Amino acid sequence: AEPELAPMRLYTLSKRHFVLVFVVFFVCFGLTVFIGIAGPNVIETSVARTDLNNSLKLKPFNLSSPPLSTYNQQLWLTCVVELDQHDVSLKKNVTMTVKVLGVVKDGSTPYVNNQVHNRTRLLSCAQKCSEIIVAHLGYLNYTQYNIFVSFEDLNKLTYTIQNITFTWKTYNPTFSQVEIWFRFVFVVLTFMVTCLFAHSLRKFSMRDWGIEQKWMSILLPLLLLYNDPFFPLSFLVNSWFPGMLDDLFQSLFLCALLLFWLCVYHGIRVQGERKCLTFYLPKFFIVGLLWLASVTLGIWQTVNEVHDPTYQYRVDTGNFQGMKIFFLVVATTYILYLLFLIVRACSELRNMPYVDLRLKFLTALTFVVNILSIETAYLWFGSSEFLSFYGLLNFYLYTLAFVYSPSKNALYESQLKDNPAFSMLNDSDDDVIYGSDYEEMPLQNGQAIRAKYKEESDSD
Repeated sequence: AEPELAPMRLYTLSKRHFVLVFVVFFVCFGLTVFIGIAGPNVIETSVARTDLNNSLKLKPFNLSSPPLSTYNQQLWLTCVVELDQHDVSLKKNVTMTVKVLGVVKDGSTPYVNNQVHNRTRLLSCAQKCSEIIVAHLGYLNYTQYNIFVSFEDLNKLTYTIQNITFTWKTYNPTFSQVEIWFRFVFVVLTFMVTCLFAHSLRKFSMRDWGIEQKWMSILLPLLLLYNDPFFPLSFLVNSWFPGMLDDLFQSLFLCALLLFWLCVYHGIRVQGERKCLTFYLPKFFIVGLLWLASVTLGIWQTVNEVHDPTYQYRVDTGNFQGMKIFFLVVATTYILYLLFLIVRACSELRNMPYVDLRLKFLTALTFVVNILSIETAYLWFGSSEFLSFYGLLNFYLYTLAFVYSPSKNALYESQLKDNPAFSMLNDSDDDVIYGSDYEEMPLQNGQAIRAKYKEESDSD
């Protein structure tokens, strides 16, 4: 059996304390939701003026962006074709020619891309034509841009074009400032929680940590990277590198979290030595494929956008469909494997009180977090979506760190358990020293009674 000499605070919590833990979690999460709802919009839009008539339809549009700063982060140019008939159902490929120029402070326009980009976009109309993304700049080198756009196939339409509305979209500078402070606060909080968690385990050898405690020592530093202490570099350096670094940190943490769930639900059932080949390798293989797919797609998108602002992997790349199918197959395999481990762990450990407690708490909290993350993605929008999702993952890890950390007198109690004068020699791995064990413990100079009262006071 696996010795766990670093007891968890989870064992000392009463039902009232469990309710309090969940209440605090929901209050903190609700606070981030409220801040997000009250906060600024994420995207700032401005409509580019275009006076369209039949003579201009074949000529390129010369569009000047509004003044930009690094706090705008990125720039999109979109367009919507307006037909004179509103009940038209139409799908047609349109060839689009785009040229991007950057305006420097002296008013000159050096080439951002010393070439003209030709792209084919699908014009889809049903009651109203869908929006077409003309160009996207992942980082801003200049304070203003001029973009020349022309459509070669619009004159071949059987319907009369009433207007083409171009829209500039950037990140709201106010939201960028909120994002910087929000991430900074969570970087500080995560650093404090990581230090406190490591401090609580300092008196225990690492080989005596439980599997949850070992994983928390990995996830908390990765959470620190997920909050990205290097994020302000995005506003100081005109480069794609800080943005790609942020994406890499996020994918690394999220995949580590997926791996944590697999290892804990399997490891909580398999005590003793966990072999790398049979225990860890299948899990690393499944999650590694997910991480590789997400990172490859992110790098692919970034590198192509740097060379071509009109590039979109969803539109321009036929291989994206294959990547999407591959990702869905691996994700489905992961979900089925995780459900298998959860069901098997619940069926085998339901009669083991303290191990069952660990299983129930992790399952309940993880289920709540997944439901809230789905609601965040589909029901909320704007800054509330961003702040809520970041807050949700941070508070989830903080809660796990709290319940998995040893209590103040954990070292004394773990030594008490190993002392044959205070505990039975044949205690199993599941007979934890808390709870009813005190009733059967022989009194030695009143130490057992004092330990019991000490535990109850610490718990309260």
